Amino acid sequence: KISISQMFPWFGTLNAQEEVAAEMAKARYEMFNDARNRLFFRVRSTYYNLYVLKEAVRITDETLNLLGSFWALASIKYESGKAGMVDVLRVEMEIKEMENQLAFLKDSELPLITQFEELLNTKLQQEIAFPDTLWQEDVEMQKSEVMDSIIAQNPLLKKLDYEMKSWENSIEVARKQGMPSFMLGMSYTSISERPNMEFADNGKDAIMLPQIEVRIPLYRSKYKAMVKEAELKREAVQSEKENTANQFQTDFEKAYRDYLDAKRRLKLYKNLLVLSVQARDILIVDYTSAGKDFEEVLRMERKILKYALELEKARADQNTTVAYISYLMGK
Repeated sequence: KISISQMFPWFGTLNAQEEVAAEMAKARYEMFNDARNRLFFRVRSTYYNLYVLKEAVRITDETLNLLGSFWALASIKYESGKAGMVDVLRVEMEIKEMENQLAFLKDSELPLITQFEELLNTKLQQEIAFPDTLWQEDVEMQKSEVMDSIIAQNPLLKKLDYEMKSWENSIEVARKQGMPSFMLGMSYTSISERPNMEFADNGKDAIMLPQIEVRIPLYRSKYKAMVKEAELKREAVQSEKENTANQFQTDFEKAYRDYLDAKRRLKLYKNLLVLSVQARDILIVDYTSAGKDFEEVLRMERKILKYALELEKARADQNTTVAYISYLMGK
């Protein structure tokens, strides 16, 4: 005897379960998108840091060469009796400090390159290419438009939307599971012919069709608890989305502030660098002709070094903040 049966849940139960699985799959895909976008942001940020380090090495090395010429100038002035030995010693002190700073900058390169290779998941076979001057990224949208884009497109917020839809469907599944279910079936009996006997239908197989069964859940508290659990989890996800959206708004406000600050610093240090170079050249002329204010020459050279480094850092900071804002927008 062979029996075949199939249980059928209440109407719409399977579709609701399918929607639960589909929405959770979409939520997991948005988690992947966020991880990918975060990786892209970290790659960009590390590249900009490498650019700043490369420029710091170049600027510091150029400053060392210039200090070498200052040392030669101070030595000539001392030998001619137009300046004291203290000027020579001041330059030597500056050179020693600058050499130590340059050595530290060069030692900092390998950890950053290693981090860059880790993010790219590859071993670089050639040197990283950098532009002579870092290009400038800008936020092309209005501030309010950027925030709207974050709310609409950020993968983590979209993930929470899909999770809420999944729990909404889970509520429907729990309700339908508390409804009756049905079973349809049939049986087939193979009957051998009975020997030494003659009668109607001797040896005829028997087919019983159909078999119908209805199951009615009587324990209702279980399904009410399932519905309540799904409702509470949906509310929890809703609260999590509101908190996450508020946090993103705070992060965006900070990033936008840093973006505007980087643009201001970029303009400021461009002007200060030009003015400080002019001031240094005037001081060098005064020292060459009159042998005075050599300490001011060194102090102004330190300012030039500072402004040049801050200028390149401002360029990188502007691009980094734009990259972070793009990450928040899900780009």
